[in-house]
Amino acid sequence: MKKIIYGNSNFRKIKINNDYFYVDKTHFIETLENLNEDFVIFLRPRRFGKSLFLSTLQYYYDEKSQDEFEAMFHDTYIGQHSTPLKNSFRILFFEFSGINVDSSIDKIYERFTFKTRIAIRSYLQNYAYEEKYIHKLEEIHNPTSLMEYFFEITKNDKIYLLIDEYDQFANAILAYNMNDFLEIVGKGGFVRSFYEVLKTATFSGTVQKMFITGVTPITLDSLSSGFNIVSNISHKQAFNALAGFTQEEVAYVLENSIFQKCKEIDQDVLLEKIKTWYNGYLFSSEAEKRIYNATLVNYFISNFNYEKCRLPKKMLDANVASDYKAIMKLFNIGDADKNYDILKSLIEENSVTGMIKDRYDLNKVFSRDDFITLIYSMGFITIKEELFSEELQFQIPNYVIKMLYFNYFALELQNRNNLKMSTDIKSILRALALGDTEPFSNQLNEVIKTLSNRDHYGFDEKHFHSIVLSLLSFAEFYFIDSQPEKNNKYPDILLLGRDEKVPNNYLFELKWLKSKDNYKSIKKEGINQVKGYLKLDSIQATPKLRAFLLIGSKDGVEFVED
Repeated sequence: MKKIIYGNSNFRKIKINNDYFYVDKTHFIETLENLNEDFVIFLRPRRFGKSLFLSTLQYYYDEKSQDEFEAMFHDTYIGQHSTPLKNSFRILFFEFSGINVDSSIDKIYERFTFKTRIAIRSYLQNYAYEEKYIHKLEEIHNPTSLMEYFFEITKNDKIYLLIDEYDQFANAILAYNMNDFLEIVGKGGFVRSFYEVLKTATFSGTVQKMFITGVTPITLDSLSSGFNIVSNISHKQAFNALAGFTQEEVAYVLENSIFQKCKEIDQDVLLEKIKTWYNGYLFSSEAEKRIYNATLVNYFISNFNYEKCRLPKKMLDANVASDYKAIMKLFNIGDADKNYDILKSLIEENSVTGMIKDRYDLNKVFSRDDFITLIYSMGFITIKEELFSEELQFQIPNYVIKMLYFNYFALELQNRNNLKMSTDIKSILRALALGDTEPFSNQLNEVIKTLSNRDHYGFDEKHFHSIVLSLLSFAEFYFIDSQPEKNNKYPDILLLGRDEKVPNNYLFELKWLKSKDNYKSIKKEGINQVKGYLKLDSIQATPKLRAFLLIGSKDGVEFVED
């Protein structure tokens, strides 16, 4: 079996020896050229495969790669349908990740200058410029001056400019300090000045084509007229699947990896699991195919237990989880309370309506649609369907994001309400898995008593449901199914062990008691529902299952086991 691309975004390395299993995205090169736009930006959530496509462009268009073109592209779409522009440019490549935003503005400026100098030096060395031009770079300590110097000595070149993660460090700064962000990208800021020089180079004809990747439009929009030459192709139907995998591509990858090694595995069941965890993204309301996070699919395949034909121990790479949690700091931009209400609505309703904004003005109030656009860009929500007058309905895309939401929601509940929550919620959930429900019951009681007595929460069964799910979301050894369809019945929560080692599975039916007068009828109704679920064939087939009715009220939560 060929190697799976995970953590590798160098197209040449992947293709030159044909050691890696590669999903061909090169037909998008032809689509890009037919677009008749020379300067484009493409935004997608982190870890979606943007960098690999950027590297593909680099080797396709670089004049220095002509001798290796056949070795790299012979079995790709674009290799068999090459365009007149192949191998006809010199490539200037910038990559702006890895800038430490915990430092002062001066340190950030220094690191940005360093990254700029490295990219220019690499260009001059690759295209055999005299050493005197390269040595001169060390005398320039300003990114704008570096770019002006560079374009002066390369004014006769035909350059294809590639920028990877143009907004990575700026977004991180924004999460910490709005004023610092505005200082570097606003008028007179060093980032804006940098892009103004690039804009000038497009006018002179030195930079003939440009492809920029990033996550959110905030930085670009803040640059405003300083860099208004790019066309944003992120929401165009034709580029919906440029990064990420379609259902067909996932099936193709599995056929040549897991299904090849584990011939007895239930393919339909495995495909459904991967779909639940990683699928769901739609980046154009006009597109039909939903997209998988390619990096997470590759992680799954790379970490699959081929010897025992079992799922990876962790379905979410710790590095990716860390990425998302860092990005969640952006949730506090603008009015944190209003943002929180949107997240609460998403958790309770699994949807929210709004519009994708084309432009931000961070000098004005950060609006509801601004926040929706932000979390959409970061991959925390995706398009569900188009409504009317450009309004869209959004939903949480998949299980990975849903669990991250619930983790965040639980921590926000704790911080906002000074809740007494255990510092080791995972130990409580491990006890639950072992059959001891008391620690979880005690923790849930503490939370519900505190929150339900605060009238401003408008506590109801949906909120009760969300809090239970939020606490359970820390149990990585369970798959949590919320209101799954079982023979046209919908139990509130199913906790299913990730593997057979988990000692107990659980079914929870939730009821919220608004008045003590209704206690008996509510309890009877809930018990009957639980008994009904337990008669279903699909539920009876679940091994080691314990079923509980949870009756919540301002006095706490009662656990009733069937």
